[in-house]
Amino acid sequence: MTTPALQQSPDGFYLNRTPWFAFLLLCCCFALWAAAASMNDVLIAHFKKAFLLSDVQTSFVQSAFYLGYFFVAIPAAMVVRRFSYKTTILIGLVLYMAGCSLFFPAASMAKYGMFLMALFVIAAGLAFLETACNTYSTLMGPRETGTRRLNISQTFHPFGAMTGVYVGSFVMFKDTDATTEQLTQMSASEAAIQQLQMIQSTLLPYKWMIAVLILMFVLIAFTKFPACKGNVQTQVKSSSIGQSLSRLWRNPRFTFGVLAQFLYVGAQVGVWSFTIRLAMQMGGMNERSASWFLLTTFAAYFVGKMVANLLMRKMSPAKVLAIYGVLTIVLLAYTILVPNISAVYAAVGVSIFLGPCWPTIYGLTIDGLGEDTGVGGSLLVMSIVGGGVMPIFQGLLSDATHGNMQIAYTVPLLCFVVIVAYAIKCMRDPLTAKAPVGAVTAS
Repeated sequence: MTTPALQQSPDGFYLNRTPWFAFLLLCCCFALWAAAASMNDVLIAHFKKAFLLSDVQTSFVQSAFYLGYFFVAIPAAMVVRRFSYKTTILIGLVLYMAGCSLFFPAASMAKYGMFLMALFVIAAGLAFLETACNTYSTLMGPRETGTRRLNISQTFHPFGAMTGVYVGSFVMFKDTDATTEQLTQMSASEAAIQQLQMIQSTLLPYKWMIAVLILMFVLIAFTKFPACKGNVQTQVKSSSIGQSLSRLWRNPRFTFGVLAQFLYVGAQVGVWSFTIRLAMQMGGMNERSASWFLLTTFAAYFVGKMVANLLMRKMSPAKVLAIYGVLTIVLLAYTILVPNISAVYAAVGVSIFLGPCWPTIYGLTIDGLGEDTGVGGSLLVMSIVGGGVMPIFQGLLSDATHGNMQIAYTVPLLCFVVIVAYAIKCMRDPLTAKAPVGAVTAS
């Protein structure tokens, strides 16, 4: 049996079938940015001790990281329009490598601000990757399975996240590390030596990451990818970025989706960023032991994604999102209200229901945008800045209540109330239009 020729709709967006090797490489990119993001959760606990930071100051790790997404997503969309999704991915990998390389001068200088700059550059690279990969994976096959395909791509995310946490925590954290209390009781010179050793321990994971990124760059550079872009000959006139933004701003479903994604990423990052601190507070354990809870969180995240993929064969993605959102609210309420170690298990359990949220909101929001799909995707990537905003509010709540980690989980709970409302709106107003099929090019 011959494989049907790779074709796309006349407007040049969705394909009639999925080119599996190119799609697999695309999926691996999801694992790469997950590893970077999950190592931030380890860095928060590590830097808190190495630089003697408050909870609000540690949240600057996420703020610097997610601001990179906010400022770079639109330039990434312009690269997609001017060149291709593949070119955008390659630029993202180069910036990712550059950010990892900046960890070395940051460690030599032992400056928290330099580490934040390195994280910003890493995030700039990830903004290029996510702007391209999230939209590209929805387009790399039939339109009616676009959201499901993005959920499959996102299944690689927890593998990268678990790898990042495992490598980060077991390289950076050591049972022999001094506690914060011990550091404050040491002489200035003794404390400085201990802190410098902690800072230097951050470097090895990023050395390994650079090697992986070089390999990934070579594989993608020498693999043909379908263009999945509007064909010039079939468009009367290509819209400017400004025209696309104007149309998108007037689209209430799209703007609600961007808000939902902003709040979702903020909630997700907030839940994960403070898991280690919550486990230390409720369970009386050190950073290394508490990091096992974060590792379990990503395993739960993977399970939730797999179950959601199965459910979406029988239910609409919006319905799955609504059900998962309600269950998330229940577990977050338990985390806030129950004053014992079971609250930590509830916080870990939340990740089961986080699994399908990002790709489902993304797929539902860009569905039907046509030539505005690329710009719409970049705005959704910009909404990732929520991950740098919501943890600050959690840190403020924690500091205001004398370090009470439980009360800080009120922030993600409120975020999920809005997400459930968005899911219900999508259930009541589904988009079902389909596009015809025509020829495809490769890059």
